[in-house]
Amino acid sequence: MTKKIQFTLDYNEDVEVYLDSHFPDHVDYRILNQALDARGAQRGKTPRYTYNVEILSPGEQFEAAREQFPQLGSFKNKPIIIGAGPGGLFCALRLADYGVPSIVIERGDRAHNRMLHISKFWRYGEFNTENNVCYGEGGAGLFSDGKLITRIKSPFVQYVMNRFVDFGAPKETAYISNPHLGSNKIRALINKMTEYLVSKGSEVRYNTRVDRLLYEGKKIIGVELNTGEKLFSNSVVLATGHSAKEMYYHLEELGVEMKQKDFAVGVRIEHPRELIDHIQYGKFAGLELGAARYRLSYEDPKTKKGTYSFCMCPGGYVLSSGTEANGIVVNGMSNYARNSRWSNAALVVSVRAGVDFSSDKLLAGLDFQHGIEQKAYQASMARAHGRELPAQTLKEFMNHSLNPSNEGVKTSTPSGIVKTPLRDILPQFVTKHLEQALVKFDDNLKGFISDKALLIAPETRTSAPVTIARNKETMESTSHQGLYPCGEGAGHAGGITSAAVDGVKIAMSLLKTEKGFEP
Repeated sequence: MTKKIQFTLDYNEDVEVYLDSHFPDHVDYRILNQALDARGAQRGKTPRYTYNVEILSPGEQFEAAREQFPQLGSFKNKPIIIGAGPGGLFCALRLADYGVPSIVIERGDRAHNRMLHISKFWRYGEFNTENNVCYGEGGAGLFSDGKLITRIKSPFVQYVMNRFVDFGAPKETAYISNPHLGSNKIRALINKMTEYLVSKGSEVRYNTRVDRLLYEGKKIIGVELNTGEKLFSNSVVLATGHSAKEMYYHLEELGVEMKQKDFAVGVRIEHPRELIDHIQYGKFAGLELGAARYRLSYEDPKTKKGTYSFCMCPGGYVLSSGTEANGIVVNGMSNYARNSRWSNAALVVSVRAGVDFSSDKLLAGLDFQHGIEQKAYQASMARAHGRELPAQTLKEFMNHSLNPSNEGVKTSTPSGIVKTPLRDILPQFVTKHLEQALVKFDDNLKGFISDKALLIAPETRTSAPVTIARNKETMESTSHQGLYPCGEGAGHAGGITSAAVDGVKIAMSLLKTEKGFEP
């Protein structure tokens, strides 16, 4: 029987050397989990890795790490999956594992073609409504750093990690804590994933938008495309992401059960990577630890509002990621090497449904987001060309001042910045809580409030403004039979991994409903 052990090593110590010394009879090993503990590094404490390892003695072998998938055959009508982001693709992938082909419909293009459109937008302001940072093969996750961090507990998390490795992710993706693919690597993986789906009999339709759901009473029976073509299925998976505004309005018209949801808005904060590395790692910065991460949060004791960091991108870039020509949204990303000279993170303040925006209108959260995004665009148009991102140095923001010149201000964003008072764009309660929290964050990370730090706004698409209600067991809409709300846009996930897991869960529900299959 194999032996599983746990041990801790300094960051520069070697696993094989440790095992050879302590378990000289072992013939092989595999790492089950690896996690870095750099707490106290800024005070001189050596960062350490904790490992969980399985080792083999002579005559033993590892148990198969992967599932075996019985081939169940096609459904009577192929499931229709709307959206080729993590939720939709992993739903299709899991079905394909069991020999069930599906139809995946994506309003945007293949990842490499999509990138050409996005580059034109970043550099020249040429906006494409169907191919942008949120729409196209891979969804929003394709340009949000490729972080696979998740707090959810599900047996399908490991499946998701293993499948990423199958399609070309570094093997450590399967076992390290906080795995990160980078936007450059995840694009190649998504291409291989969709090609695999096609090889298994699935259809993947690009540059095709679903304009309407087809229904009979409260039963969804298919979809109508922007071409006028109608496709029929008794299983329609809705994985359209958190920015598909037209679909939300269509669901409201159909009477699909939804409810308002809290979300958060704020800014991107950008520091020189060297500064964040030094704050976090002290004398160990620049060695073998890579670009440093941080996670910050503060709750105002009076208002009970939280301000927190989100989607931290060490060694990354700040990107313009709107989905409308007259609105500006910012996001962050980094490539696998995380070797940009900058590190950024969202700093956002909680927005409460029915408190910070009206409870009278179901989609009032969309209006709240859109209003901020329009103000940002108008500020950019008034001071520049409409593509530059509104920004203010952190010290200017804290001092309620502004030097309109960009001279000496450095940034990673390819769109450029335009100096703007961010209090003119963001709601007062957001800027008030940001200012208050930043003081607390500087207490935790000395030097966080720096002359070299920059705030770029607005960060508004942290999550969906609604939850599409569904049955906890079947994953089916509580109001419309045959409709399966999936992922971040449905309000049931919050990142690449959790959206992918949600897609897998829906696939398993479909297998149970259509084939009576339960593993």
